[in-house]
Formats: sequence, C-alpha cells, structure tokens
Amino acid sequence: MVEFYIGDRLVGPDEPAFVIAEAGSNHNGDLDTAKELIDVAVDAGADAVKFQTFRAEDLYVDDRDIVEDPSDSTYALLESLEQPYEWIPELYEYCQSRGIQFMSSSFDERSTREIDEYVPAFKVSSFTLSHHPFLEDLATYDKPIIMSTGSHKSEEISEAVNVLRENGVEDIALLHCVSSYPTPLNEINVRAVKTLEQEFDTTVGFSDHTTDPVTAPPTAVALGASIVEKHITLDKKMEGPDHSFALEPDEVREMVTQIRKTERSLGDGRLSIQDIERDTARRARRSLFASRDISQGDIISEDDIGILRRGDTQGKGLSAKYFDQVVGKQATVEIREGDSITETEVNLEI
Repeated sequence: MVEFYIGDRLVGPDEPAFVIAEAGSNHNGDLDTAKELIDVAVDAGADAVKFQTFRAEDLYVDDRDIVEDPSDSTYALLESLEQPYEWIPELYEYCQSRGIQFMSSSFDERSTREIDEYVPAFKVSSFTLSHHPFLEDLATYDKPIIMSTGSHKSEEISEAVNVLRENGVEDIALLHCVSSYPTPLNEINVRAVKTLEQEFDTTVGFSDHTTDPVTAPPTAVALGASIVEKHITLDKKMEGPDHSFALEPDEVREMVTQIRKTERSLGDGRLSIQDIERDTARRARRSLFASRDISQGDIISEDDIGILRRGDTQGKGLSAKYFDQVVGKQATVEIREGDSITETEVNLEI
C-alpha cells in the first residue's frame, strides 16, 4: 500500500488518520462564514478544511426553463452555491495563518486550474469518479488524488484507478462513501473500507454522511481508514442542501477526539505481554508450588504439587504448563510446603 504526503503530512496505514473537515458549500456565499468554518475545523483538531470549487454551467444541464419556478431548479441552486474564484487565495492564506491545510474539490477543468496553486492534493467527488476525461486532466498536475467511491460498483472503481495509474498517478486514496444525504447508520457499510484496501492496493479512507459523529468515523479508522472526511456547518438549521447532515462545531470536536482515542487503542497488533501488564502477569499467572514438605530424593507425585497464583510472594516457580513433566521427577533438594518448585529443584531442562 502506498503512503504519500498531503502537504507536510504523511498519510498511510501507519500514520494518524488525516481528518478532512468538509466545509463544502456551507459558506452560503459569504466569505466570513467560510472563514468561520475554517476556525471550526482548526478548533476541532482537523488536518485540513475542504471547500468545493465548481461552475454550475460546467456541472449541470440548465434546467431553469423546464421547471415551474426557475429559482427552484437544480441549476439555480448550484449557481447560488458557487465559490467565487477570487476567494481561493484569501481562504488559502487564512488556512496558512491558522495552521491547517486548505483543500477544495474541483468539479471541472476550469476550476482545477484555479485551485491548482493552492491545494496539496486533488479530491474527486463520488459522482465524478466515472468522468474519465476529467481524471485524465487531473493526472497531468502530478499531485495525489483522493477519490470518493459512492454510487459506483467495484468494476467502475477499478476502471477509475486504472485510468489514473495509466496516466502516471501513483499516489491514490479511495474513500468509501454512500451517496445518501444523510446515510442511516445501518446503511453505511463501513466494512467496505477493508474491501477497498484488499481489492485496490491503495491508501483507503472514509467519507461519511451519517449524522452521528462518533460511531462510523472511529469504526472506519479501526478498519484501516487513513483519511476521514466529514461535512461541517456552523448550524444545521442554516439554509442550504448540506447543512442538515453536517456536524456542528461541538460534534466535529467530539468526532476528532473519538478518532484519536480509537487510534490510541489500536496498538501495533502484536500478540505479546504488554509492559503495563507484566506485574499483573507475574502475580496472577499460575505456577507450581509444594503443597507439602518434600524431602531431598523424594519422587514428586501429583499430590505434592499445588498450581497457584504467586500473589505477593517472591517465588519464581515453574509455569503450570510443566505440571506433567515435574510429576515423577526426583527432588534434588528439600522443598518446604508453600515454596515454589523450580527447574533446578527437580532437574528439569526447559
């Protein structure tokens, strides 16, 4: 699996999850609101804040003439949510001043050119994954590409990955995503993160549209997600299509907190005695002790041996697993009742 840098942050399975606070178009056309969303991401401890850069005319068929109220058309809605290109340098500088990475999803070639100078990686939205000409254009910029996979089958994801690789892109991350806004918890299918990892040999992550800040994102991290993306808002009640399922500031903080707690609990996966449990193991694992006085030269019987926990005694008796090997051995020294039985006292080679 490929590790790669997003700006100065190494992203991959052995690194802390790269958390993207998705501001999207929740700025509602107001620059100050956009900056407040950056502040929310910073205060929560996110690694990046991401906006969306598009032009309605490059994204949707103009349907204003075929609906009863043109102002209610999809085209009109998207046009109202366009991020002015002139904001980009200012938002980038504000992110720099706040110590967070600026990102933006571009949805068309023109917008890609506008954000190129300012973003450390490109983010491809789910519905753009099968837009192969667009992927070919992104590949010319020689930057990491992060793709959400919502509403696409495995074969289509494979085709998109192949397009990128055939055009020289090595640094690819695939984010499991369900394109339902919001997504019920019982439909989020977080195990797909693991499937992406197994099938495509890329860095993997999770773009979440549930309204629960602390269930699916930490679960995804536990299953191997190296990137987590989540929509944020100042207030769920604000006007706009993406506010209702986004996280408010306190929820964003809680999500990042739970992700970091989850990471700390994962450990390195090795099956070994942890340093923190060594004293308990010494006191509580069972060892062999003399259940009565044993004279030198006696043949040790089952009744001579107690299998007990050491507790606070200093005995370093043989592990209980050696019980059968000790039975029938001759005591080389006198062993008093309650003393531990060691290998030298019964001439046992271990």
